[in-house]
Amino acid sequence: MIAFAILIFVFLGSVEGFSTKGQACTYDQQKMCKPALATAAFSTVSFLLGAITSVLSGFLGMKIATYANARTTLEARKSVGKAFIVAFRSGAVMGFLLAANGLLVLFIAINLFKLYYGDDWEGLFEAITGYGLGGSSMALFGRVGGGIYTKAADVGADLVGKVERNIPEDDPRNPAVIADNVGDNVGDIAGMGSDLFGSYAESSCAALVVASISSFGINHEFTSMLYPLLISSIGILVCLITTLFATDFFEVKAVKEIEPSLKKQLIISTVLMTVGIAIVSWIGLPSSFTIYNFGAQKVVKNWQLFLCVAVGLWAGLIIGFVTEYYTSNAYSPVQDVADSCRTGAATNVIFGLALGYKSVIIPIFAIAVSIFVSFSFAAMYGIAVAALGMLSTIATGLAIDAYGPISDNAGGIAEMAGMSHRIRERTDALDAAGNTTAAIGKGFAIGSAALVSLALFGAFVSRAGITTVDVLTPKVFIGLIVGAMLPYWFSAMTMKSVGSAALKMVEEVRRQFNTIPGLMEGTTKPDYATCVKISTDASIKEMIPPGALVMLTPLIVGIFFGVETLSGVLAGSLVSGVQIAISASNTGGAWDNAKKYIEAGASEHARTLGPKGSEPHKAAVIGDTIGDPLKDTSGPSLNILIKLMAVESLVFAPFFATHGGLLFKIF
Repeated sequence: MIAFAILIFVFLGSVEGFSTKGQACTYDQQKMCKPALATAAFSTVSFLLGAITSVLSGFLGMKIATYANARTTLEARKSVGKAFIVAFRSGAVMGFLLAANGLLVLFIAINLFKLYYGDDWEGLFEAITGYGLGGSSMALFGRVGGGIYTKAADVGADLVGKVERNIPEDDPRNPAVIADNVGDNVGDIAGMGSDLFGSYAESSCAALVVASISSFGINHEFTSMLYPLLISSIGILVCLITTLFATDFFEVKAVKEIEPSLKKQLIISTVLMTVGIAIVSWIGLPSSFTIYNFGAQKVVKNWQLFLCVAVGLWAGLIIGFVTEYYTSNAYSPVQDVADSCRTGAATNVIFGLALGYKSVIIPIFAIAVSIFVSFSFAAMYGIAVAALGMLSTIATGLAIDAYGPISDNAGGIAEMAGMSHRIRERTDALDAAGNTTAAIGKGFAIGSAALVSLALFGAFVSRAGITTVDVLTPKVFIGLIVGAMLPYWFSAMTMKSVGSAALKMVEEVRRQFNTIPGLMEGTTKPDYATCVKISTDASIKEMIPPGALVMLTPLIVGIFFGVETLSGVLAGSLVSGVQIAISASNTGGAWDNAKKYIEAGASEHARTLGPKGSEPHKAAVIGDTIGDPLKDTSGPSLNILIKLMAVESLVFAPFFATHGGLLFKIF
């Protein structure tokens, strides 16, 4: 964080050679703006604010989750409904904390910066973009580090415990069991939290940057300027009402009501939010205004902006439900994958990969439609608010997402504490629903990342002074093709990290089973600490290279090849990253739930495939183990790659525009 803060200050300060004199504004040469040095200093401050908020949200999320998981287990003694309420409310605490924190810090920062900038809003909101960069750069390490941590432990525990030794999941005799349960919190709570916070901070920043050079900024209309923040704040109120539906208005009585009740959360919040946005657009916006559109001002009506936000909101819901259809074991796609386990692991893997690729189709169309509609109405600002629309119900989204790992851990605690079979069945039911909701959460994160990075891309292109990005020029095309390669390079790094860490873990677990006498009988305790140490060391060491790849690419491309090539790289990485991210997350989620489908044995079909330990079940476990790094490490980290490169390019745009493209200047 410190190193990068220094980089930001030095690079942005050097734009005008560290002079403290005012400069002509970028978009309106007649006016005088604050010096570049001020932008450098304030960008650094907002970067640190974003980074600290991001780390804090991950930390508090983990604190909440670790308080909640044992309480969920205890409540499961009474009934499934009681346990569900505890798990869901704890998830909601995290969701609201994050949404509110993000909004509060951003609002305070804008008002404090205004004391210095006064009427120079262009400079003010350019400095605010650092907030999004800070949020996402910490999310990258949370996601990648957390993903490596959790999956090294999970793969190691599964391979030796379930496949070789035939002991159940979360059995206290398994040395990797503690690391596995800790990992769920690290990856799914801290990672997911800081990831969605990053998206949220960035889409707000992208919208504010474009607004500051539109009529809102030029005429200094503060209320309409903060329209993006108003959307988020009405979102918090809407989500508050929505959570009451799950916990207070309708009680969950039986296992089969769990998933519908979580799905209702999404629908209720979306419907209420549509009304909320309409109210905010009516009150907070003038009836007609202009939006900056690549050098020209475009006239927009307030109802058009309402439609932009609404289309993002509903696209998010569609993506959520498509993801659910492809990853929940209540529907045919996952049941087909489970059925293919009859003939062994290979067919399971083939079916799973095909399912993942197929699940990309509808989300991409949903994203495409929302991009087209919002861009036609309000140019780049429309796309930024569409992304905010998708993220406006972030509190509910995070609540159903954090609910997953909490109930997963509750099951682990029940197993390790040797509680009765009935309790374990209840926590398993909570956990199976949690798996699907986690997939829905990832779908939201990826969809919003696509919109956010497109909005940031637009802001970057405006700021760097490029009028058109022409694919036919060689400069741009080489950027495009290299950018499309980056997600593959990044995935290769993260997958290999998980693989090598899991290898160490498997060796350690095997060593303990073979050398500690009385371990299988349960008379002596395994050495949990060594396994935790393997995971921790691996995640800290292995997250540096992928992190460096993402953080350094825009800098290297911008400095040596200039802004045109960089715009190509951003477009390329966006286009290919979204596809891999969706397919990886859904493939992994489907394999996981196919295994759960066989284990639960709820239908006639499932009983012909299992019990635990049968050949089809072993094939399903192998598929699940392959899917682990896909769905929890490379898939979710890719959406950060897409956003982070875009927001970083935007922050450094003034520097690249003046000093970039060294190689082309030499020749």
